[in-house]
Amino acid sequence: MRSHLLNDTTAESYRRSVTEGVERVARKLAATRGPFTGVTPAELAPVVDAVDLDRPLGDASAALDELESVYLRDAVYFHHPRYLGHLNCPVVIPAVLGEAVLSAVNSSLDTWDQSAGGTLIERKLIDWTTGRIGLGPLADGVFTSGGTQSNLQALLLAREEAGTTDLSRLRIFSSECSHFSVQKSAQLLGLGRDAVVSVPVDATKRMQSVVLAAELEACRAEGLVPMAIVATAGTTDFGSIDPLPEIAALAEEYGAWMHVDAAYGCGLLASTTRRHLLDGIERADSVTVDYHKSFFQPVSSSAVLVRDGATLRHATYHADYLNPRRTLAEQIPNQVDKSLQTTRRFDALKLWMTLRVMGADGVGELFDEVCDLAREGFGLLADDPRYDVVVEPQLSTLVYRYVPEAAASPEDVDRANLYARKALFASGEAVVAGTKVDGRQYLKFTLLNPETTAADIAAVLDLIAGHAEQYLGENLVHA
Repeated sequence: MRSHLLNDTTAESYRRSVTEGVERVARKLAATRGPFTGVTPAELAPVVDAVDLDRPLGDASAALDELESVYLRDAVYFHHPRYLGHLNCPVVIPAVLGEAVLSAVNSSLDTWDQSAGGTLIERKLIDWTTGRIGLGPLADGVFTSGGTQSNLQALLLAREEAGTTDLSRLRIFSSECSHFSVQKSAQLLGLGRDAVVSVPVDATKRMQSVVLAAELEACRAEGLVPMAIVATAGTTDFGSIDPLPEIAALAEEYGAWMHVDAAYGCGLLASTTRRHLLDGIERADSVTVDYHKSFFQPVSSSAVLVRDGATLRHATYHADYLNPRRTLAEQIPNQVDKSLQTTRRFDALKLWMTLRVMGADGVGELFDEVCDLAREGFGLLADDPRYDVVVEPQLSTLVYRYVPEAAASPEDVDRANLYARKALFASGEAVVAGTKVDGRQYLKFTLLNPETTAADIAAVLDLIAGHAEQYLGENLVHA
């Protein structure tokens, strides 16, 4: 079995196996004609269940053959231009190259003696990102597994900086369109979900700063502590960006920690035309970025950044076997001192390779393309009498609803939209997402593929209308 260990004696076997795997995936990508096959859980589960994990195949080629039937054939392919579903991006080749390198070397980014150059590369990228944000000379941060972990860590720091041990007095303010991880973090941090004050949004789905001010004043009057304000720069459903300068001013006035969840909107940091949409983010105490969304990186690649690196001490724990206190005096750079994780992948390498090959402008150009496409898509929806579109996009998300020409109840329209989404997914021709707006069922395009065209959007809208009309027609006949 030692023949399967990657080392100096098996380097050639490694090269052959990985090359074969890459070639198979490349052929699969080249031959993919839709984002999905439409396979159902009932169809695929027996195929996976039939695999006996206690009877190894003993050969990488055979395992790859099997992988075709249990995974590759029916995977959801985000690179296809008619994948318009969730916040999943096609990935850039330099990042995939970085993924191959980091997996093989397998550095762990917790301590210097496990990563060396990897530590310095991650720190360089943190400095690069905080510089793009404008957080100042004391800024710092660390890579994380994703936006949920980044938000959790930011709110942990906010809790500790609030200066009270009475957790029942702490309050977090975020818009009604903020990510669910805000409530989840409050629960994990012992605050309870009731600690989160949901602030209404305006017609453009941005937090109403006037209402926020009133809520903060009420909080103060009740003797409660405004622990944090979470501003969203790119809501999951609408791509809306909260009014960052106004929120920053209120955070300063009321002594609240300002966190900006820019998991989606962070791509604007590389944009040469839309960076101004993030004006005010430089005043944040902490920022979440997800490179695996709008920087076109493979999952996972995220970071939490802070204005004052000293606040990261709230996540520090010294273990004698790993990062003893003496390493601080010796100025040994251990990233575990900043992280909620211990063992941690060298995900920063993917972004490093991307910037060294493409440059920030190259990434920004791709993100600008999908934002431009969203504006085209908005025009199509606004001009199409079959659809009601909710809001003009700031980023690359469109939320809309099929509305039949003939009279139908809101409940029937809800069911028609839900049916259309499921039928489209089952057909494998396209993938769209869904959400609810004011209790009603809507559909959603999340546009993160520069290869998607306005013609793709128009074609998918026709498909959705066809499925919805079929449902309503059959429903009318049955009625």
